[in-house]
Order: sequence, then C-alpha cells, then structure tokens
Amino acid sequence: MTYSDNTPLPNLQAEVARLREELQMRDNLVQQLSQELFRLVKGNANFLPSPEVSERHLAEVRALREQLQGVEQQVTFYQEQIADRDTEIYQLRQSVQELTDRSRMLEQVVQELPKIYRQKFAERMAPIREKVALIQRENRQLHAELQSVSYRLAVRTKRQSHLDLPSFPRGGIEASLPSFGNA
Repeated sequence: MTYSDNTPLPNLQAEVARLREELQMRDNLVQQLSQELFRLVKGNANFLPSPEVSERHLAEVRALREQLQGVEQQVTFYQEQIADRDTEIYQLRQSVQELTDRSRMLEQVVQELPKIYRQKFAERMAPIREKVALIQRENRQLHAELQSVSYRLAVRTKRQSHLDLPSFPRGGIEASLPSFGNA
C-alpha cells in the first residue's frame, strides 16, 4: 500500500497500529512454531525433516522474512510521516498561540481607544474652552461698557436737546472716557 502526504493522520496511525498487530501476531506464530518444532525434535531424536520438507520450510521462512521487512519499512515510513506531522502540529499550535496573544492585545487596544480619544479631545479642547470663556468675559464687559456709554449718551442727548449750546467740562475736571478693554 502506498499513501500520499495528504493522508489524514488518524488513518495513518490506525494503519500503523494494524500493521503492528499483524507483525506481533506473526511473531507469535513463528515463536509458537519454533517451540513446537523444538519440542517435537527433542521428544523424537529420530525425527529429522526430509530434505523436501526442510526446503519448503526454508522457503516459507524466507517469504515471511521478506513480508516482515516490507512491514518494517511501512512502519518506518509511517513513523516518519507521524513525526513530520507532529512537528507541523507543534509549529501550528505555536502560531495559534502567538496569534491568540496578539489578538487579545489588539482587542485590549481597541477597547481602550474611545477612552484615549476622549482624553486627547479633552486635552485639545481645554485651551479652546479657556479662550471662549475669556472672550465671553470680555464680551460681557464690553456689553456693560456699551450700555453705560449708551446710557450716558442718551442722558447727554436729552440735556442737549433742551439747550442749544454744547456743554464743556468745568474748571480742570477731566472727563472720563470709557475703557474698551483689550480691544
């Protein structure tokens, strides 16, 4: 029987086991025959096989030895294939373990990404929020100053509408001008 490299490992192992059983059975039969022959020869000293029986036995022994060598070669071949496949299985298991570890690491990174992005976004937004708050404070201050100026202007306009003459500050009193901040 010949097998290709893509014969499944369980089939090869089963075939090796079957061949070993067959080899063991033949070894047992040879052992039994040897014991029986020894017992017969020892029990009957005059018993000597005839030359034709002896040749036939020798031919059978040669045939059995040839079969035994064939089986041994098959067993060796299957053992080599099993060893090769065991090595391949070991390498594949290592690869699976490495890929599993890498997958876990990547999964952890993916789970942490939203948190990292939120943190980075918050870090980038902090100066912008501060600037917006500063602009809003300045806007409120300017708005308050604008209302104050508008009120003073309205009051002045009301006073001026009664008198046609412009009014000037009196004796060294300086008029205060509104401040527009850092504009």
